[in-house]
Amino acid sequence: MVKSPVVTGISPKEGPPGTRVTIRGEFLGNKATDLIGLTICGCDCLLSAEWKSDKKIIARTGAAKGKGDIIVTTRGGGTGTCTVQFRAYYETIGPMKESAVWIEESPMQSLAWGRRSLAPTGYTQEDPLGLSNEGNEKKFPEDLRDLFPDGSGDLSQENFTPGWFLLENHHATSFEDLKAGLSYLRRRVESQKEGQLSFLKSNAGSVIDQLDTLMTLRDRITQDNKVHGKEPVRQLDVTIRGSIDASHELFKDVLVRKEKADATRAALSAMSRHKFLFCLPNTVEKAAAKNEFDIVVNDYARVKNLFGKTEVPIFRKVLEEVDIKILAIRQQLHGKIREMPQGVEQQKKMIKALISLEAQQAGTSVAGKLKIDDPAWDAIEARAKHLEETFLKAYEQYSGKESHGSESKSRTDPAVTPVRVQFCEEMTEIAASQFPDLWRLGQAHFNGELRGASPPKPGNFKRIILTAIEQFCSYLRSALLATSSAHRSLVAVVSAVKGLPAWPSSSPSLNFLITWLPHCLRYVRVSYATLIRLDLPNEALDIVLKFIDELRLYCMSTILKKANERVKKLHEKEQWELSVTEFAGATSLPAKLQEILVEAIDDAQVACLTPEVREGPLLEPQSDGQRELSKRFQEILTSFCTVIETLALQRSDEDPQQAPILSQLIGFPAALLQQQMSTGDKREWANPAITWEQRLLCCLSNCIYCNRIFFPKLGSLFTRHSFPVPTLAIENSRSTINGLFASLLEMYVEHKSDPLVGTIEPSMYLGRFQWDQVGPSEKLSPYAHECLDNLVSVYSEIFAISPSLLRPILEPIVQTVAEELARLMTCVQKFNVNGALQATVDINVIRDAVRVYSNETAKSFFVEALDAIPSVPESEQRTLETVKTIKNNIRLQIMCLQVVDP
Repeated sequence: MVKSPVVTGISPKEGPPGTRVTIRGEFLGNKATDLIGLTICGCDCLLSAEWKSDKKIIARTGAAKGKGDIIVTTRGGGTGTCTVQFRAYYETIGPMKESAVWIEESPMQSLAWGRRSLAPTGYTQEDPLGLSNEGNEKKFPEDLRDLFPDGSGDLSQENFTPGWFLLENHHATSFEDLKAGLSYLRRRVESQKEGQLSFLKSNAGSVIDQLDTLMTLRDRITQDNKVHGKEPVRQLDVTIRGSIDASHELFKDVLVRKEKADATRAALSAMSRHKFLFCLPNTVEKAAAKNEFDIVVNDYARVKNLFGKTEVPIFRKVLEEVDIKILAIRQQLHGKIREMPQGVEQQKKMIKALISLEAQQAGTSVAGKLKIDDPAWDAIEARAKHLEETFLKAYEQYSGKESHGSESKSRTDPAVTPVRVQFCEEMTEIAASQFPDLWRLGQAHFNGELRGASPPKPGNFKRIILTAIEQFCSYLRSALLATSSAHRSLVAVVSAVKGLPAWPSSSPSLNFLITWLPHCLRYVRVSYATLIRLDLPNEALDIVLKFIDELRLYCMSTILKKANERVKKLHEKEQWELSVTEFAGATSLPAKLQEILVEAIDDAQVACLTPEVREGPLLEPQSDGQRELSKRFQEILTSFCTVIETLALQRSDEDPQQAPILSQLIGFPAALLQQQMSTGDKREWANPAITWEQRLLCCLSNCIYCNRIFFPKLGSLFTRHSFPVPTLAIENSRSTINGLFASLLEMYVEHKSDPLVGTIEPSMYLGRFQWDQVGPSEKLSPYAHECLDNLVSVYSEIFAISPSLLRPILEPIVQTVAEELARLMTCVQKFNVNGALQATVDINVIRDAVRVYSNETAKSFFVEALDAIPSVPESEQRTLETVKTIKNNIRLQIMCLQVVDP
């Protein structure tokens, strides 16, 4: 961390304005550009500052008065502190006094010939208190001019102040000594008040000597009058004047040459001294050509301080020429600050120079020729316009690439970055690099660093910021989100309102979206983090946050759509492997669905669902994210139900379009099923020769498994990933799978019951059988045997796949058989005794054999069939015995049909 600058010394410690001082301290900057501020006694001295090292700065003091601090401000350390002070004061400047400012010279008055008084140079004033200055050699620490601004310690001055004199000469003297000195002073004053007589008495010898001297002078003057006359002074005056004229005549030529030489020397000295002024027009022009505007500002400020109020004509003429040059430089600067692209620091530097030049040139004759209200605001508008043009140029460039077919290559070659992704990278790079410059320029304007004569415009700047961010999001939304019909129509409306060209309408594939949307989201998030670090207002950040949420939602939707596409193709990968241990008959199809869901949820979690800085959860209750998740999950489960239906209805050319006719003339039907099943008790088939009936039974088992176990279990899958459970989608899917189960069950029952029931009547009347011509028999009729065998065949086929389907399938088949038997018995016109007994035995045996799978309707049909058979007197016991015998003979078939489903 860079430390704040500290000033520890200054030399000299006092002086008038313009004093050249050397400032010493610590952490005064690592280079000249680090020094951004210098004040001495509250006066800005940065223009005259000359950075030497991190411990030394040379500058000239400004127009300040009194004591003050020396404050240094650096770019890294900020505003510093000081441990010393500088005292600034004004003093009267005479012809012989050096000055840092120009003093108008006037011809010196000629000195009259005559007596000149000489100041006593070696005179030492006696102390009026009669005290010694021992112990008072050190100077009083405080500046007495601050304590007595209108006083003086000199006894000869009219503004003499006793306090100043005592502090200056006797600050270490004790109070008792001061009282003794006061007594001494009083005695001296009293002694001077004595009369003239006492004075003469005390000085009688001196008075006598003076009288003797006067008598001697009188005698000498009398003698001189006798020798030289009575007016010797007049002759002396004539002689002296003659010698003066002779000397003037003798040295006239020498004095004239000397005056010329002095004049020439003075002119050369003045030109050398003011070379800076005369060369300034060319100097500022050359510095401006090199973009060294700091030099222009410093030199112009210096010349204004030195010659701004001069009345010398030549100086005024040069200053007017300099003002014209500065006016041209201001026009040049105003044009340069609006030229883009350029760095914000360079732009700020030129704005500061322009503001300084404008302030310094105020009041001159050319000041009104160029009026720039607010150069910083002009620079802000230029940078905002450049940012807008850069966005539009990138949009037109990349949308044009896609319209010309560049996107088709990226779709065929995965190594090529798609045009939309390239556009996203370019836009986020532009936003991350140029938008901070615009924001920093605006902040520098509003905090006063770049403030001109006009007040700032916060409302307009806010509008510029919001417009730039909205354009950034609109362009990206048009390229990345305009793939669905809803998004495309919305983007088209926004583009039409804002005058933007529409992005080509070709929709990217799901593979493109899955691969590149998370990549685009990362780039947008990086730009968003850059904007957050700028401390933008929430209103601006919320615009980008809304777009990020839309992109996250669209990314999640795309991942789930891709999962839905994979689910739709599951029927191509079905191997009919009965690998589910939780439910007999279910295949690995639900497990494959779960794998797809887990993969999709993991991808969504990594790509878009994990919130970053300032982002909220995407799947909050009653949010668009939760509704989208439920909708897509509903589509996936619906597609899965469609896959099961497709598998159930899909038949090959080798599959029979209807069940074989189950008749004794054809043979026992279970042989075909046993031939197709694998040996042993294994329930896994990878054989593609599995029959359609078996596939239909597997689909029915999958329906029951999904409804009872798998679909409810999906809720825990979402809970494990901290997702909201789409309860409504799961319940709707269970309803859908139940409807599918009912339709498939009806199809299978119809497929099995129609041939089975259709063989009962032909088998019953085989060989011109008539119920009134039946002979005595204690065996079961052939049609009854065949009916039971067919039921056992259906039972074995179901039991081999899924025992849970026995009751749902066999109950309607048994009901149909019972209904058919009731119809046939009702249609018999006449029974003989043996025929009635045989029919009664057949119906009872069949009823008892299928009792487990007989519902109330089937039982009523059996009763109806028995009621249609005429009763035989005293035959009940005989019938029971016959039924018992027959049931014992066919106990194997009956045992099969007595096994209840688990």
